[in-house]
Amino acid sequence: MLAKLKELFIGKPKDPLDPQVFHNLSLVAFFAWIGLGADGLSSSSYGPEEAFLTLGQYSHLAILLAIAVAATVFILSASYSQIIELFPAGGGGYLVATQLIGPVPGLVSGCALLVDYVLTVAISAAASTAAIFSFLPPAWLEWRVAATVVLLILLIALNLRGIKESVVFLTPIFIIFLFTHAVVIIYGIASHGSELPRLVGDTIVETRTGIDTIGLGAMVFIFLKAFSLGGGTFTGIEAVSNGLQILREPRVATGKRTMRYMAFSLAFTAGGILVCYLLNDIRHVEGQTLNATLVHAVADNWPFGKVFFYATMISEGALLVVAAQAGFLAGPRTMASMAADNWLPRRFKNLSDRLVIKDGILVIGLAALAIVFYTKASIRILVVMYSINVFLTFSLAQFGMVRHWYKTPGAGRAKRMLINLTGLIVTMGILVVTAVIKFGEGGWVTLIITGSLIAFCFWVHKHYLLTGRALKHLDEILTTLPLPEKSKVPDKTVHQPAAVLLVNGYNGIGIHSFLAIHKSFPGHYKNFVFVSVGVLDSDRFKSVEEIESFKKSLAGDLEKYVELANRLGFYAESHMLMETDVTEGLETICEDVARGWPKVTFFTGQLVFERETMWNRLLHNQTAFSLQRKLLFRGLEVVILPLRVRLSQLPT
Repeated sequence: MLAKLKELFIGKPKDPLDPQVFHNLSLVAFFAWIGLGADGLSSSSYGPEEAFLTLGQYSHLAILLAIAVAATVFILSASYSQIIELFPAGGGGYLVATQLIGPVPGLVSGCALLVDYVLTVAISAAASTAAIFSFLPPAWLEWRVAATVVLLILLIALNLRGIKESVVFLTPIFIIFLFTHAVVIIYGIASHGSELPRLVGDTIVETRTGIDTIGLGAMVFIFLKAFSLGGGTFTGIEAVSNGLQILREPRVATGKRTMRYMAFSLAFTAGGILVCYLLNDIRHVEGQTLNATLVHAVADNWPFGKVFFYATMISEGALLVVAAQAGFLAGPRTMASMAADNWLPRRFKNLSDRLVIKDGILVIGLAALAIVFYTKASIRILVVMYSINVFLTFSLAQFGMVRHWYKTPGAGRAKRMLINLTGLIVTMGILVVTAVIKFGEGGWVTLIITGSLIAFCFWVHKHYLLTGRALKHLDEILTTLPLPEKSKVPDKTVHQPAAVLLVNGYNGIGIHSFLAIHKSFPGHYKNFVFVSVGVLDSDRFKSVEEIESFKKSLAGDLEKYVELANRLGFYAESHMLMETDVTEGLETICEDVARGWPKVTFFTGQLVFERETMWNRLLHNQTAFSLQRKLLFRGLEVVILPLRVRLSQLPT
C-alpha cells in the first residue's frame, strides 16, 4: 500500500541509464525562465511594494527608484552571463567563490545561498497566500498561516516528482501572470502618459525641497533604504548560473538566453509597477497588497474588470508558488556541491529513483516550514531577513570574477572586468546599506542562522578530514602490498563455499575486508565474488559520457580485486550495477549472484568509530546494517566486517 501511495504522489522510478534521460529531464530556455526566473519576476508582488511604502511622503522618488532597479537588473544579469561562460557546468555563488577566491569564502557564500534559498521558498509561499487572501473576507485571514503550510507541503511533494514535471505543471500560471501584469503596467502608464513629463519635473523640484528640508544625507538614506528593502527583486538572477546542470544543451547558450529573458521581464515588471504606483496615486489599504489596490484602480471601470482583477491576483499568488521553484531547484544542487567538498553530509549528493536530490528538497522544504512558523508568515519580517545573504553571495561572486579577469590576460579582458567590477560596486553597496539598515530590524536573525550553518559545516569538514586521513593511511599500507607472481587461475567450483565481498572502489577498506575473511575463516572459501554498485549521485549524473567514464573506472577497480584473489590462489569473478540507491542496488545484485552459488555468504565492511554518536551515523551511511536486515529475510547470510577508526590517534 505504501509503495502504491508513493507511486501515486511521487511517480514511478526513472531509469538513470536511459540514453534519452538527460534530454527528457533538461529544460529549454523558456522552461528554465519559468523554473529559475520566476523567483525574481514574482518578487514584483512584494519587492516594489516594500520599496514604495518605505519612501513615505517622498513617493516622487519612485521614478528614480524604478530606473535604479532596472539598471541593477541589467548589470547583474550581464555579470552573471560572464559567470555562465566561465563555468559552463554550473557556476553558482558557491562554486565561483570556491574556485576563484578560496574554500572558506566559498563556504561562506554557499551557506549564505542555502539560507537565502530557504527564505526564497518561505517568502514566496507567504506572499502567495497574502495575494490570495487580499480579496477574501478579512475574517479568513486567521487561516493564512495554515494555508501557507499546506502550500509548502504540496510544493515538497511536487518537487519530489521531478524537476521538469514541476515546471511544466506550473507553466500556465507563469503565462497568465505575464499577460495580466503586462496589461496592468502598459495601461496603467499609458492612461497617465501625459502626466509623465510633469512627474519628472515634480520629482526634481520635490527632491530639491526635500534636501533643503531634511538634508542630502537623509534623502539619500531614505532612497537607499527603499532600494535595499526592494532587494528581493534581484534574488532570482543567481539561480540561472547555479542551475546550468538542468538546462538543455548547449547549456551556455541556453543559460545566457534564459538570463536575457529574465532581465527584460524583471526590469519591465518591477520598474513598471513602481511607476504605476506613482502615476495612479496608490496608497496602502488595510488587508490588501499594493498590487491588489493597483489592479483594482486600473481595471475597476472595465466591462470585465472584476474578472480581470481576480485572474490577475490569483495568477500573482500562484506565480509565487512557481517562484519557490528556484529554491527547490538550485538549493539542493548547492547542497550537493558542498557535500562533494565534504562541507555537508555526503547523503546530500544522493539522487532518488525520480532522479532528484531528495534529501536536499526535504531539508529546504522543512526549513522553510520552520521559518514560516517562526515569522507567522509575515512578509515584512521575511523581507527583512531576506536580502542580506543574497548580496553577500553576489559580492563574493563578483569579487572572484574581478580577481579572475585581473589575473587572466587576453583580448576583451578590460571590458569583462569592468562589467564585473560594476556588479561588485553595486552589490557591495547594497550589502552594506542592507546590513546596516536591517541588522537592528531583525537581520541579525539571518546572520546568526548563517553563522551557525557555517560552524556546522566546519565541524562536518573536520570529521571527514580526520576520517579521510585515517583511511588514506590504510590505503597507503594495503594497496602497496607485495603479491605473488601470476600463476594459473584456479577453476570455478560452484558447489564449494563462495564468499561474496561488497566493495566500493579498490581501496584499503576493501582489501582489509578481503584479508579479514581469510583471518576469520581460514581455508574455508575457495571462490570469491567481488560485487560493487556504482552510485549515480548528483556529482556523477551529469552526462552520458560521465556515466560511461564512471562505469570504466568501477570495472577497473573490480578487476584489481579479481587479480588480487587470483594471485593468492583463489578463483574470483566480479559483478557490477549502476543505481541511484546503493542499498536497493546491492539488494538486487546480491539476489542475482546468490542464484549462481548454492553455498554463498555475503561480506561487507563497516566503519566503526571508537566513540559512536548520532552524528557519526548521520555523516556515514548505514548501508551494511540495512542490507543485512533485508537479505536476512530473503534467506541470505550477511557478515559485517568492522573496521576500527580512532580519530584521536591519527598520524600527523
